[in-house]
Amino acid sequence: MMSSPRHPAREVRFFASIIVLLFALISLGGCETTGLGGLSGSQEDRARRLAEGGEHAEAAGAYIYLASEAVGLERDRLTLLAIEQWLDAGDVDRARYAFNNLRRPAAGPLLAIWSTNSAALSLYAGRADEALDILEPMSRQPLSDRDRLRVEALRADASIQKQDPERAVQLMMQREAWISDPRAIERNRSRLWQGLLVSSPQVLRRAADSAMDPVVRGWLTIGSLAASTGQQGVGWSNGVVRWRQLNEGHPATTVLGDLQLPETLLLEYPRQIALLLPLSGRAAGAGQAVQNGFLGAYFAAAAGLDDRQSVLIYDVNAEGGGSSAYAAAVDAGAEFVVGPLLKNNVVQLANDILVPVPVLTLNYLPEESLAPPGLYQFALSPEDEAISAAVRALGDGHTRAVALVPSNDWGRRLLTSFATEFEGLGGTLLDYRSYNPGVQDFSNEIENLMGLSGSVARYQRMRANIGGNLQFDPRRRQDAEFIFLASNAPVGRLMKAQLKFHYSGDLPVYSTSSVNALDGRSNADLNGVMFADTPWVVDPQPWIADLPNEFAEYWPNERRMARLHAMGYDAYNLIGALFASRGGGMAEVDGASGTLFLDANGRVHRRLAWAQFQNGEAVALPPIEAVGGPIQNISDDGEAIMPDAADDAPWDPATQEQ
Repeated sequence: MMSSPRHPAREVRFFASIIVLLFALISLGGCETTGLGGLSGSQEDRARRLAEGGEHAEAAGAYIYLASEAVGLERDRLTLLAIEQWLDAGDVDRARYAFNNLRRPAAGPLLAIWSTNSAALSLYAGRADEALDILEPMSRQPLSDRDRLRVEALRADASIQKQDPERAVQLMMQREAWISDPRAIERNRSRLWQGLLVSSPQVLRRAADSAMDPVVRGWLTIGSLAASTGQQGVGWSNGVVRWRQLNEGHPATTVLGDLQLPETLLLEYPRQIALLLPLSGRAAGAGQAVQNGFLGAYFAAAAGLDDRQSVLIYDVNAEGGGSSAYAAAVDAGAEFVVGPLLKNNVVQLANDILVPVPVLTLNYLPEESLAPPGLYQFALSPEDEAISAAVRALGDGHTRAVALVPSNDWGRRLLTSFATEFEGLGGTLLDYRSYNPGVQDFSNEIENLMGLSGSVARYQRMRANIGGNLQFDPRRRQDAEFIFLASNAPVGRLMKAQLKFHYSGDLPVYSTSSVNALDGRSNADLNGVMFADTPWVVDPQPWIADLPNEFAEYWPNERRMARLHAMGYDAYNLIGALFASRGGGMAEVDGASGTLFLDANGRVHRRLAWAQFQNGEAVALPPIEAVGGPIQNISDDGEAIMPDAADDAPWDPATQEQ
């Protein structure tokens, strides 16, 4: 899943046990890290060049090293410059720690940089008014060029956070007029663009409608398009073509860059789409949820299309089945068909017809079935989630696993997918146990899996030989590094508590979205469990950030079907990518249900987002590449638990008593 950079314009919420991600921000301008006097020479010049080149974390390290060898005001000056660079790198915790250890300068040039750092920290905490209380008076004072440029950039960030993007564009346009270096001008525009991308599409659209200045309106219009589409899909690509035609020579064209597709192909998209869903009968609720998500994506993209697409919606049950609904859609002129949703309808469609018009089914065919050409398949497959668990655990540094799965077809499928991926990537599945999901006591399965039954048997033999009582604490196997748990939420709550009771509560637990019930209950009993889920549910991208809550408000009876909203949303965005592929490969889509990619058999698979239950709530986890080490398990109180040291001797399965 793609990650948006942290930006002071965007309000963020902090959680005590989340690992803070460090994302690079664009620099604030060519002259902004110029020294304020004092120490000079090659070392500070190098730090300044790093800052001007956008390598902010490295620049901060260079400045703080120089500060460690300085004293007095010179040390404070270099520390303030390091704080500034940490802020530009998004390393807010380190910046705040260093800032809190400095006293406020009484006056002079150090006060200006201290004040802008203070304002930036307020913005990162979501306190825009507090930041403006610092910045507005500074904007009316005589300042050096570097301080003036930083004040204006932070004022623009505060305007974005206060949902006034028009004011932000005006401030950044004014700021550009004070810059002569072409590279610094590009960075100024990039900073404005990053601010627009973290803005609400609706706010940008309203601001564009009321803006009088054509340049300001152009920024807001393209920003609205980018924020609503995530800069992908047919709405984005065609919208950019139209925007360029209407805004020739606009400064934002330097930010957009070249699109992946030649412009001659950008306008090719199906003008008429058919959506085949069960809108009556037992599955009507699921069909309605997919439809709502699909139309949400359609309306987000429609503004970027030259010709408004038409969407014809068919109730599969009313049409007499999947094949009949497909035939009716083709007869009505559909150029692309989405659906059906239920597996029996998908099988019927694949068996009964050739595919004259491409179709994206919303379920997979059975493994042994051969899909006809032109039939693509998309499903919220639990197997993808099990594969994601294997990849995540390895990325977190764990190579030896045990597994607990239900004794049914779903459990066997997840175990097979997890084991195949995990061992294919170099991990080892040491052992697994299947449990009966209809019971509430899983002691036997846990004790056998974790070697506790063997430990008790050894104790009993020693007690019999010695002939007296011994102090005894059962010891679980020490070779397992984590547990893969396939379960729903009720079983997961019981299983997590029983693992703790059976001396295995310190092991990280990885699971799938089924453990996240979306039923409104507290998940405190699941604290520490990590699970794969759709971004829509646990970590929505900026361009859909408002949609989950809006859907929950308008369709409260569909709260537990949020993943189907995400599926419908992605199904629409897949149309353009598949239609343009002409039966070939498809570029990855950063979707609401995961990062989507197409395999050689026409199946769309997902890479998932990750979350962890902390203090009873699902909290998004950083992507693997941003993690600085294995994520610690979390206790019922939301505190990190450090596991006991493992035995030096490896676990010998032969010693386990059956």
